[in-house]
Formats: sequence, C-alpha cells, structure tokens
Amino acid sequence: MKITDIKRQVKRTDRYSIYVDGKYSFALSESELLSQGLKIGQEFSAGELDSIKEDAVIDKGVYRVMDLLSRRPRSLWEIEDYLKRKDYAAEETAKIIQKLDGRGYIDDLEFSRRWIENRRLLKPTSKRKLRMELRQKRIADEIIGNVLDEDETDELSVLKELISKKRRRTRYQDDQKLIAFLARQGFNYGDIKDAMDDRSSE
Repeated sequence: MKITDIKRQVKRTDRYSIYVDGKYSFALSESELLSQGLKIGQEFSAGELDSIKEDAVIDKGVYRVMDLLSRRPRSLWEIEDYLKRKDYAAEETAKIIQKLDGRGYIDDLEFSRRWIENRRLLKPTSKRKLRMELRQKRIADEIIGNVLDEDETDELSVLKELISKKRRRTRYQDDQKLIAFLARQGFNYGDIKDAMDDRSSE
C-alpha cells in the first residue's frame, strides 16, 4: 500500500487529504501530518495503515473540539459529552482529552473563572445561581468554591441593580412577582427584602 497523493483541503486549509493507491483514505491536520512524517511514495503494510488511520480519528476529534472551543470555552465534562454525542468510543475520547490537556485546552479552573467573569458582564447574577450553573457543567465543588471566593462582587449591590432594572417593567411593580423572580435568580429572601427596603427608602 502506497501513498499516491497528499492534498490540502479547500475548505479546511490546515488539513490534508491522504490518498492511498489512488483513492482517498483519511485526513490529517498539518501538525499531525508533519508529526507522522508522511510523504508521497511512502509504503505501508495493512497493519501500519490501520494504525495511522486510528491516529487520524483522534486527530479529527482534536480538530473538532478545538473548533468547538473557538466559539466559547468549555468544561471537561462538556467536551466529553460533545465527543460522546459524536460517537467517539471511550478509549478514543480519553486519547483526545489527553492531547487537548497536553496543549493546555483542558482547565476547569480557568473555565470557571471566565464563566463567572462573562456572566457578571452580561447581567446581574447571584453567586447561588453561578454555583448552580457551574455544577451543571460538572465542575468540582472545590473549584466552584475557590472561584466564588475570588469573586469580590458585592451581592447586595448586584441585587439592587437588578431590582432597579426590573422595576421599570409594569409586571414587576408588584412586589410578590418581583420577589418570586429574584428568588428564581438565586437570591435569598432576606437579602431581597433588605434590598427592596433600601430601594424604597431612597
């Protein structure tokens, strides 16, 4: 079995299609192609070719995850779940994760910090809700505790800001509806009452 051609892909210019005995066989990223040292005219046994194809499956998985991460950071669990939905076997997933981890793309601590930072920028959010969201991403409680301890946001100020914003809407002129909304956002009843009392006395 011989490599008869190596072509750069048109839509994915950082990936190459490998042709064996005149037919398309598999694709590799530029870095993996260089790592494998593949060249036109190179010959392989069936077993050697199968081994390279297995590496190509892992390489494609890494490529897919990096494309996913380009849209927003993901937790380790999110990446594992994505690969599972793409029908990668557990062993393949483990190898893909290992490669990504080696390149610094797996970091639940940094993911959690950025999650909190982005959520704080988007809208007023309680620490309780942030904790719940991170748990949904399967972040370890120890990491969640650490990043929330690092967060110096004044919860009462956040609550007052949210109350002020919601009071502009007709439906939230009703105290009970406003309290119910704020409770769903993870704020506790005592803080809600204190914040609302402070707002009314201003």
